[in-house]
Amino acid sequence: MTAATADRAALVAAARDSIARGSQSFAMASKLFDRRTRERAWLLYAWCRRCDDLADGQALGHDMHGADDPAARLAEIRTKTDAALAGAATGDPAFDGLALVTAECRIPRALIEDHIAGFALDAEGWAPQTETDLLQYCHHVAGVVGMMMALVMGVSPKEEETLQRARDLGLAFQLANIARDIGEDARNGRCYLPRTWLAEKGVDPHNLGDPASRPALVRLARRLAELAQRYEESARRGTAALPFRSAWAVLAAAGIYGDIARKVVARGEAALDERVFTTRREKLGWLFKSWRQALGRSGYAGRG
Repeated sequence: MTAATADRAALVAAARDSIARGSQSFAMASKLFDRRTRERAWLLYAWCRRCDDLADGQALGHDMHGADDPAARLAEIRTKTDAALAGAATGDPAFDGLALVTAECRIPRALIEDHIAGFALDAEGWAPQTETDLLQYCHHVAGVVGMMMALVMGVSPKEEETLQRARDLGLAFQLANIARDIGEDARNGRCYLPRTWLAEKGVDPHNLGDPASRPALVRLARRLAELAQRYEESARRGTAALPFRSAWAVLAAAGIYGDIARKVVARGEAALDERVFTTRREKLGWLFKSWRQALGRSGYAGRG
């Protein structure tokens, strides 16, 4: 037993606390998994959340103020990840938990490195020039997480189509995030909208706060939301390959997060000023709707 796996219960507890405070949507959806899958999902989430917080200079996804030394923060992510995967205790439960879930689910190192590549892009001050660039970024920061989550749910690395659908769900989540955060990102000196999109609308990427640009930004948020919807629909088609409880959780998360993109569209310019979220009642509603969807999946044969 390595130092990182010496106290599984403590690492799981720390991960549970991380998701409870960092994402109510994912926390609620994770409760639908069986216990072992749920714990592994928490462990993976905690590492992703911790890396994101280090990269952005925030706490549990909130109060982003920008990293004061992006290169040093990226180096910390890599150093702690390397140490944890080598079996050394890092003193950081999120990284020690990564070692645990990686060992239990045989998550390939390549996927972990693929995720860190997204943080490296942010550290470089990268911005997408085209829609293809945007989707590649979304792959790094979220699509690959969807693939790792599929492995946590027991999907074989050989089931390439199912892993692709899992990646699509990650893309849908990230596109919804970007649509939701256009205003907040602009206030923090960031812009994830492709430069070609902005040029089409005559928007200066360095002056997104210009009141004259607001109608154009609303239209671009709608474009992001529509793209997210297409990837969400693709991901839903992959749930037939999952056990019932995993499919239920995935469909719940898809619905809850999909509603964020839909609300961004519905609120128009107001979404640029105030962060969109789903209410607890709406989340609970998706738990019931996704239960019915999971039962009605094409190809479902009563898997447990």
